[in-house]
Amino acid sequence: MPHPPPHPLTHRLVPSPAGRIHLVEQGTGPLVLLVHGFPESWYSWRHQLPALAAAGYRAVAVDVRGYGRSSRPEETSAYRMLDLVDDNVAVVHALGESSAVVVGHDWGATIAATSALVRPDVFRAVALLSVPYSPPGGPRPSEVFAHIGGEEEEFYVSYFQEPGRAEAEIEPDVRGWLAGFYAALSADTMPEPGAPDPHFVTRDGGESESGGGGGKGTLRERFPRHRLPAWLGDHELDFYAAEFERTGMTGALARYRNMDRDWEDLADGGHTGAPVTQPALFIGGSLDASTTWLADAIDAHPVTLPALTGSHILEGCGHWIQQERPEETNALLTGWLKSLPA
Repeated sequence: MPHPPPHPLTHRLVPSPAGRIHLVEQGTGPLVLLVHGFPESWYSWRHQLPALAAAGYRAVAVDVRGYGRSSRPEETSAYRMLDLVDDNVAVVHALGESSAVVVGHDWGATIAATSALVRPDVFRAVALLSVPYSPPGGPRPSEVFAHIGGEEEEFYVSYFQEPGRAEAEIEPDVRGWLAGFYAALSADTMPEPGAPDPHFVTRDGGESESGGGGGKGTLRERFPRHRLPAWLGDHELDFYAAEFERTGMTGALARYRNMDRDWEDLADGGHTGAPVTQPALFIGGSLDASTTWLADAIDAHPVTLPALTGSHILEGCGHWIQQERPEETNALLTGWLKSLPA
């Protein structure tokens, strides 16, 4: 018979300002908190949990509030960034720890960076996957996003910010939408150069499933069809789909609907333009729009992340870094963690 893993996965519910946070834990040692992005769950870290445990760490992957088995407050304003930071702090304390290294992907990277920025007493180091650090400030986010795409196209962030609109597209066929979204941002299945960009919707006259026009476009019409990326099998897709079929999409989409509130909250807290000064790591994918569009933010990391000790672009990798390239991601994470001060 196969031997059981030395550190089994443990599911827990812990109290937080959201109500409760669901987490999955593996291993013993210094605490490493793993924070997922959109539209994912703790499960996006399934390859990292055993690797970090084997390397001597207590790896903990959370369901961010609004996702999975974590609480889903009704008010949109309950998903502002500072509330998510408070959830992370609550998890650390509920686990009996006083500090942690925080690692995030996609929105989780921004949550991780903000956690390190506003609570340096708790988060002693930060690793960012896909989305580089940009200090708070600048123009109001909704105004910036509204002008991306011009008259013919609308940026996906603006599309997600309108309550109920993306839900109407996604929820009738969660599994099919997720399959297309994951494929659209994966290296081996993303649209060819010159194809309609899946980060935008057509403002008017988008094609329907039957080929007709009328109404505003959808993201789905630009997704690859009937192709799954190599990292995503039916089992993995079924897991994600079941989670969102159960919870709906509103809690996950609420993150996009708080960007102006976050901008105000962080300005009010005196964080405009502030660097994150703890030891930091960045990992991006060369084919990921988050890396290419935000190249200036990566170039600014020596100033905005002055204690950055590693910055890596994985060639030929798309957006879902820790799932597309788990072995490389695990090696970079564990090597960086071992380099940190005890």
